[in-house]
Amino acid sequence: MSHTTSKSTVKERADLALNDEFLRKAVKFTTERLRGGKLKAAADHGNWDDWRERGRQIRLHTIAHLDYYLTTFANNARANGVHVHFADTDVEAVQISLQIAAAKQAKTVVKSKSMVTEELHLNKALASIGVEAIETDLGEYIIQLADETPSHIIIPAIHKNRYQIAELLSKDAGETLAPDTTILAGYVRKKLREKFLEADIGMTGCNFAIAESGSMVLFENEGNARMVTTVPKTQITLMGMERIIPTWADLEVMATLLPRSATGQKLTVYMSGITGPRRDADADGPEEMHIIIVDNGRSQQLGDPEFQELLNCIRCGACLNACPVYRHIGGHAYGGTYSGPIGAVLTPALKKNVAEWDDIANASSLCGACYEACPVKIPLHDMLVSLRRRKVESGHGDKIEAAGMKGFAALMGNSKRLNAVLKLGRIGQKLVVRDGGIRLKVGPLKGWNSYRVTPSLPKASFRDGWKTLEQEIRHGLTEADPAIQARMAAAMAARGKKGGHQHG
Repeated sequence: MSHTTSKSTVKERADLALNDEFLRKAVKFTTERLRGGKLKAAADHGNWDDWRERGRQIRLHTIAHLDYYLTTFANNARANGVHVHFADTDVEAVQISLQIAAAKQAKTVVKSKSMVTEELHLNKALASIGVEAIETDLGEYIIQLADETPSHIIIPAIHKNRYQIAELLSKDAGETLAPDTTILAGYVRKKLREKFLEADIGMTGCNFAIAESGSMVLFENEGNARMVTTVPKTQITLMGMERIIPTWADLEVMATLLPRSATGQKLTVYMSGITGPRRDADADGPEEMHIIIVDNGRSQQLGDPEFQELLNCIRCGACLNACPVYRHIGGHAYGGTYSGPIGAVLTPALKKNVAEWDDIANASSLCGACYEACPVKIPLHDMLVSLRRRKVESGHGDKIEAAGMKGFAALMGNSKRLNAVLKLGRIGQKLVVRDGGIRLKVGPLKGWNSYRVTPSLPKASFRDGWKTLEQEIRHGLTEADPAIQARMAAAMAARGKKGGHQHG
């Protein structure tokens, strides 16, 4: 079952996830392992923040000059014999892909490493013209069998444990497979080898595109992308337009940041640089290569001071592993292709549809853990606040919440009014306070008290006790050393003069 419907709210989807014990345990286990690995890898590397800043500067520079680097990349790729296509929308990107498949009379496509094809729902489009698309990365293959969408940028099947995976693969195999990772991986490996050899087209995403040489680079741990890019006669690479970096020297920085941030590895197992189709002297490789550069809402962020840095993302998934919300609810609760903090910002930004996607910006505690984890320092927590502000400014805010904030402002802006309400509250709470707390699950307290206890109002507030405290302080000062009293009096006098100047 697909979990990407946006008809339900993020809260409703989160409630489903919170009641799924298998999902919660699986997501918690894996994200904690990945987060711990990333922290250790960063500490072992040393000067991690210096590398983060270097990565940020590379991405800032590239995005600021994106038109230049895209043109440079396209020209160099074409000089290498690559067919380069630009797609403004998801519809155009799909149409170009289908046209290539039809021209090649393709029956099967093997795929690897591509969140963009998930964004475009390309598998479904290929199926509509009779082309079978087969995911070859283990996690993606599992998700495809389950008829679900990825729950994580790096580990798409993060929400499933080995028993659930064994059940899925056993159905596919027609026999019972033990829930042993070696056995399960062995079954998938054997089946996919046949698919690699039969496929008409190989399709991948792109981690980085090198402008200076027109090359595209893939990071992976399984080796499937190498099979996809060498065995089939035709290769199609779909890349987001922001995936450019200027030079191979810049790749060194990204090859240091991405694996450590994603999985805690010093290096990814396979890093493939592909510069054009097969040449006469090459032992393998595709006879024809296409690169489809996809916009699909990305260019809308250019020139936007609040969201342009969103295009700096290198899709490592570190923000997901650090986010306390994602670690509890997994990826499907976000309702789109991209999940976690990056998805909560990227989905509304790409869709430009506040009415449909405004609620996922609320799936955050704004703790800033995503910023601390991001290898290129994207201020996702600030962007989430900006999204919430734009939601209200566009007229899609919660009217009850708006009324509540007006009431709160009126209350806190008048001390007499506040004191009166607090006194009434202390009297009224006697009906609902039990053991020092309020556990009632009605009205605005329902959501909060479902997982925690609202503390009761104290018998006396700090404001109520201030007069007594002030007298105690004054009494303590009279007993202090005269020299100390003189210095304090002078300091208070100086502060008073300074304050007078500021307010005069």
